[in-house]
Amino acid sequence: MNKWQWLDNFWNSFGWIAYDENSVPDDTEFPYITYSAAVGDFEHPVSLTASLWDRSSSWATVSQKATEISQTMLNARGTTYQIDGGRVRVWIGETPFAQRMGDDSDKLIRRIVINIMAEYLTAY
Repeated sequence: MNKWQWLDNFWNSFGWIAYDENSVPDDTEFPYITYSAAVGDFEHPVSLTASLWDRSSSWATVSQKATEISQTMLNARGTTYQIDGGRVRVWIGETPFAQRMGDDSDKLIRRIVINIMAEYLTAY
């Protein structure tokens, strides 16, 4: 699996359908994840963001999903995954890790933006 495929697999591994933030279908149903797509190489960590989206009167579901994602990265040095030509290491990124956001177009939309870091332990 190449770096781009890994990104998609990683975000889709949390039980919600995930889309590159530049490729979200118009008919997408809640809940879902959108993610930034960026790759790099060894010794050049990349900052990545994802948004968790739900439509509800409660923050419970989307907050639980953010917690689930953070739990996969509990190890201070991150979690590693096998990819073509090496591995990728991910860990909790910039502070804050997770931040709630509103949506002026719909008061029931619940969005949490999360920040992680990834280092592709490969040649570019």
